[in-house]
Amino acid sequence: MDILQIALYILIGLAAGVVLGRFLLIQLFRNQEIGAQNKAKKILKDAETNAEILRKDKLLEAREKFLQMKADHEQEINTKNNTINQRENSIKQKEQSINQKLENLTRKEEELTTVKSNLEKQIELTKKKQEDVDALKNQHIQQMEAIAGLSAEDAKNQLIDSLREDARTQAMIQIKDIVDEAKLTASKEAKKVVIQTIQRTATESAIENTVSIFNIENDEIKGRVIGREGRNIRALEAATGIEIIVDDTPEAIILSGFDPVRREIARLALHRLVTDGRIHPARIEEVVAKTKKQIEDEIVEIGERTVIDLGIHGLHPELIRMVGRMRYRSSYGQNLLQHSREVANFCATMAAELGLNVKMAKRAGLLHDIGKVPDDNPELPHAILGMQLAEKYKEHPEVCNAIGAHHDEVEMTSMISPIIQACDAISGARPGARREVVESYIRRLKELESLALSYPGVEKTFAIQAGRELRVVVESERITDAAAEILAADISNRIQTEMTYPGQIKVTVIRETRSVSYAK
Repeated sequence: MDILQIALYILIGLAAGVVLGRFLLIQLFRNQEIGAQNKAKKILKDAETNAEILRKDKLLEAREKFLQMKADHEQEINTKNNTINQRENSIKQKEQSINQKLENLTRKEEELTTVKSNLEKQIELTKKKQEDVDALKNQHIQQMEAIAGLSAEDAKNQLIDSLREDARTQAMIQIKDIVDEAKLTASKEAKKVVIQTIQRTATESAIENTVSIFNIENDEIKGRVIGREGRNIRALEAATGIEIIVDDTPEAIILSGFDPVRREIARLALHRLVTDGRIHPARIEEVVAKTKKQIEDEIVEIGERTVIDLGIHGLHPELIRMVGRMRYRSSYGQNLLQHSREVANFCATMAAELGLNVKMAKRAGLLHDIGKVPDDNPELPHAILGMQLAEKYKEHPEVCNAIGAHHDEVEMTSMISPIIQACDAISGARPGARREVVESYIRRLKELESLALSYPGVEKTFAIQAGRELRVVVESERITDAAAEILAADISNRIQTEMTYPGQIKVTVIRETRSVSYAK
């Protein structure tokens, strides 16, 4: 076989392969086209099926929503119908009631008409009988006048004069006997009631002073309390208004100030600082602020405990807070809360002996000095101010009058007012109960602080060193350094002209500027 034949066979094979491959390729394309068409038909059929399902779901959902709305609408209509029916029933009941009342009124009107006609008949009969009686009486009087030879008027006047003279004589005799008996028994009975009241009430003697001692474990703490160059003590004094005296007294720091509330705040704040160990100006201000809040809460608690112990109910919360503040006030050296409790117990005992309202007397006794502890200090006597506070917080008029009249500022109009006055005198007149010097001293210090506080721009004032120094803290935004010097001179001149005091008073104006920024 030669090469040509081989080449020819190869060409024939190639041609046959090409024809066969093209045929197979055409078949493959046709099969792919048929598969694609089938796939498209399937996708279209699935889409139609899904669309039908979705349509049915939407229809079902819409039908359910429609049914729900229909049910809600029917329920709302039923509710409104029920309400309308109830109102109609109520209106029908009211109409029936009104009709029944009208019938009753008509019946009563008829009865009244009948009664009126009967009364008119009776009145006519009575008038006739009265005329007959008057005629018989006149006839009888004429017969008596003829027999006695006197007119009826003259006889009546003689009889009246005789009876009046006898009655006056008898009355004078009885009045004299009653007065003599009252003079003999009144003083005795009054002393008996007062003595029984005093004997039945147990009292405690509590004298407030102007100095508190803060004990420390060792003298090393004193250095930490003083701080670098005394900055801690200055910060504590500025925050509390109490003078901190750190001297050679072993294991003790003296807190000096006339206000017991300030001293207690300073003592508790110092105790917290020493216990915590962190003592610096910022921490001092934070602790003092928290301690002030604690003292306010304790004041309310003391007031509530006091009224509970005394069995007094329905007292206004502001009056309860003022009762608690009495714990930190004194009256001529006598603790004001203890004095008020004594007066309340005295009043209850005395009111019981005299048969008066015990609860009201006890209430008035507790509140009689409430005018000594207001938040502000108006220029009014404490009895008048206490009466105004009691009226403001809706206390009984008898309680208000007893408060205002216990120093005779107003007229007494109730029976418990003189009891309050007597019991106040009993509590204050006990041996050792009061000290006039302390009260006048504290009043002078308060006037000193109030005088400086009246100037604009003054933030706080503190009288320290037993009234020999007045520290005035001013607002740095309103008072400049030059104005601070002028303010110190003005306050000094005004103290010289308006107040009476021993020795000299040092006025110190403190102006502090703070710049605060926060790193975030």
